[in-house]
Amino acid sequence: MTKKPSPKSPRKQRRMIHKSPIHANKRFLKCHLDEFLQEEYGLRALVVKKGDLVRIMRGQFRDTEGKVIRVDHAKARVFLDSASITKSDGKEVNVPVHPSNLMLVKLELDDERKKLIEQKVMTVAESED
Repeated sequence: MTKKPSPKSPRKQRRMIHKSPIHANKRFLKCHLDEFLQEEYGLRALVVKKGDLVRIMRGQFRDTEGKVIRVDHAKARVFLDSASITKSDGKEVNVPVHPSNLMLVKLELDDERKKLIEQKVMTVAESED
């Protein structure tokens, strides 16, 4: 079966992202790795996960590091403990950040994630041969 080519129109690109099912939005949650992590794992990007330590690279909270407290798969946004604003009524609200504006600094490693990283490294090694 051949893969259907993606449209070039920005309107159609946005529609494709908006209408994609929630389980398929995982590909939009990829985040670049820090230089040291890139050397250690041999990967450029990974899906961000709750508990990871990330650095914000763009926007209002640039150069702040924080822990991921929530990942919104439906809207492809990440919420951090250090990126919050105070509303006019005094409530503290976490600001959603797009994963493309983040850099992973420290990973929350569990058995499942270690296995996933090993599989990715193996596929990269096989494709280079």
